[in-house]
Order: sequence, then structure tokens, then C-alpha cells
Amino acid sequence: MAEGDAGTDSETRPKGIEALKQHVISHKVEVSLWCTRLATIIFTFAYILPLFWNPASAYYRILLANAATSALRLHQRLPAMQISLQFLTQLFKEDSCHYLLYSVIFLYVSPNILVILPVFLFSTVHFASYSLTLLDLLGQNAWWGARLLISLVEFQSRSILRLIAFSEILVMPLTLFMSFFGRSGLLSIVFYYHFLTLRYASQRNPHTRLMFTDLRIAAENFANKSGTPSFLRSAILSGIATISRMAPVVPQN
Repeated sequence: MAEGDAGTDSETRPKGIEALKQHVISHKVEVSLWCTRLATIIFTFAYILPLFWNPASAYYRILLANAATSALRLHQRLPAMQISLQFLTQLFKEDSCHYLLYSVIFLYVSPNILVILPVFLFSTVHFASYSLTLLDLLGQNAWWGARLLISLVEFQSRSILRLIAFSEILVMPLTLFMSFFGRSGLLSIVFYYHFLTLRYASQRNPHTRLMFTDLRIAAENFANKSGTPSFLRSAILSGIATISRMAPVVPQN
């Protein structure tokens, strides 16, 4: 009976512009997140196709929009700020805290498309998900073309999250490379290493940790092939051992 009532309520719930207005008023933070993610997407296209903004300006706007998104998510998920070890521990477990740190790190680094890739992809996945909620308020037949694009993003969401994890890992050697040419500072390397350890230990998003595992297995398989030169095999296995020692301990649930 309860399920039937719920279905009837869903069917009779008002749709259209008025329903959308009421939703915006009662869900200000969620709608603000939708807007900051949209801004991130727009600025990313402006960076790739610099028709209206200077690419460097668009790059920094992407990071600022991402910082705003991360701050809003932290406001959603955390209690009032406290000066305590427990609060700081909880803070650094949040993925939003990781990406707020990410934005701060790369505000002081020369623009690079690989840096903004994970930010853009995260924004796209979450923007698409909430856009569906907004479209449902307008009616089932509203903006069918947009619904098709959203369905495509959601269908590929797992692959997108794996690509984000892969790009997070690739940014580490990129940061090292840029430091040799004066395009990033030594502190950027230190802070990015800590960002990567936070992503590795993330309890809500295991994709970075899983990607490290997949890359390790692929590297070991290549090193153990009969045709791999011994010096290369030794270098690969030594690199794997070094990276494994640097990996944080992940508590088992």
C-alpha cells in the first residue's frame, strides 16, 4: 500500500518551472554545486578553445571553480569547524578536501591540460547526475537530447572514474618534469605527493588505489617477460618496490 501511495505521489507531484523554482529555493547548496561544476566545464572548453578568454585566465578560473565546488561539498558533509584532531582527521578523509588541496597546489603552477583533466571529468560526472534531477522536475519529456547525453555519461561513469585515477597518477611525474624547467616549484611536488597519498587511502573512492594495483601488475608482467632486458627488468622492479614503500597504509574496514 505504501509503495502504491509513493508511486501516486510521484505521478501527481507538480512539474514545470514552478517546481524547479521551489527546488532551487529549498536546495540552495546542491544547486550552487551544479552551477560551480557547470562553470568548471565552461572554463575547460574556454581553455581548449580560447575564443572568449585567454587560456591562462580560463585555466585559473577552472581551478577556482573547482575550489568553490570542494568548499561547498565540505560545508555539506562536515559539522561546524572545530580545532581538534578528530575534526582534522575527518577533514582529510573527505575527497572534497583532497580536491580543494589540488586546486591550491596548481594555482601556482604553469597551465597544463593534464592538470585540469581530473577536475573536468569529476565535474562532468556530478553535473550530469544532478542535471537529471532538474530535468525530472521539468517533466519526463523535457530536453530529451540532454537526457541522452546524461545517460551516456552515467553509462561510462566507471570508465571515467578510472581515467580520473589514471590522470591523478600521471600528474605526479608531470609535476616532477615541470619542476626541472621552472614551471612548478619543489613545494608543488611535496604537496602533490601528499595529495596522491590521500587519494590512495580514500575510503569513498578506491579507484586511485585500484589503478595503482593495475599499473603495478602490468609493470610486473612486462618486467617478467622473457624478452625484457635484465637492466630494464631490474629498473622496473626497483621502481615498483620504491613506490610500494611510499604508499600509505590503508586501514581495513
